[in-house]
Amino acid sequence: MKPNLRRCISCGKVAPKAAFWRIVRVHPSHQLQLDQGMGRSAYICPQADCLKTAQKKNRLGRTLRAPVPPSVYDSLWQRLAQNDHRTVNT
Repeated sequence: MKPNLRRCISCGKVAPKAAFWRIVRVHPSHQLQLDQGMGRSAYICPQADCLKTAQKKNRLGRTLRAPVPPSVYDSLWQRLAQNDHRTVNT
């Protein structure tokens, strides 16, 4: 069985779905949420460079065809900081 491959909206890297963070525009409410839900999705690498580029160039907004509130980026930056913190401690 083939793995579910996805592409990062920022750097274009192709990898298994589990290697990315998923941002979803939920149908029909058009609310954005992380990781779960049915609707239009975007995938991004859990790296500072990819997140910075996606935010600066509005790649999430264009891919999801919806405005992205700052709270979504704040959540992603916090998640990145937690991942970095865990990596340093192990």
